[in-house]
Amino acid sequence: MRHPAAPILNALTFQPQDRAIARTPAALGLTFTDLSIDTADGQTVHGWWMPAPRSRGHVLFAHGNGGTIGDRVPIFALLAELGLDVLAFDYRGFGRSTGRPSERGTYLDARAARQTLLSRPGVDPDRVLYLGKSLGGGVMTELSSRHPPAGLILMSTFTGIRDAARTLYPYLPSPLVPDAYPSLRRIRDLRTPVLIMHGDRDELLPLRHARRLHEAAHEPKRLEVFEGAGHNDLIALGAGRWMRILREWTGEVLGP
Repeated sequence: MRHPAAPILNALTFQPQDRAIARTPAALGLTFTDLSIDTADGQTVHGWWMPAPRSRGHVLFAHGNGGTIGDRVPIFALLAELGLDVLAFDYRGFGRSTGRPSERGTYLDARAARQTLLSRPGVDPDRVLYLGKSLGGGVMTELSSRHPPAGLILMSTFTGIRDAARTLYPYLPSPLVPDAYPSLRRIRDLRTPVLIMHGDRDELLPLRHARRLHEAAHEPKRLEVFEGAGHNDLIALGAGRWMRILREWTGEVLGP
């Protein structure tokens, strides 16, 4: 049964207003292919496939609740530098994707994007990583519960929407907030390596979200706290450290 507050929650959770693609990967010298990904319920999701020059693994990337993949090109360039191919996609209702966003819709979008990633030539299913930023962390945790990856990377994400709403929308009584994206509950059942990265000054999702997720996750797990970083500047303030952590962690998860 649909929660009676779902329409209000959707309006607060998803912010696809600016649907223009700010730039393509070509702006930073990346090779890419435009993708039109068909979902199980008849929507078409826009994405990019960005092969790394010397691939040693593959990343399925899910972004936050606003903007488009065009706003995330710098992180794609960093991942390519690490030897990681990237498939990034915009949720339905975002960018060039059709439809209207919803929790269930984002799950269907991620599943379709995963299938498209696995269909790319040279992609090894055993070397696929998921990376979810903010809202994308909830999407990728759900996908991990159904289709476990080689490793899960969570950046600046939440334990669940109900918990996040206590900070973001304190005027909403908790019983009125649907238990959407229940990542804390789901991560307890995962048996995949998890890397969690979070800023200690995250103004939207306090550090307690990351600490609770890390505590609930099974080994092997790793929590990296970026001092002085907020919700959207974790890489900007610590790109060198971010790269070192990813290089080390992916080496452990994927091997040479």
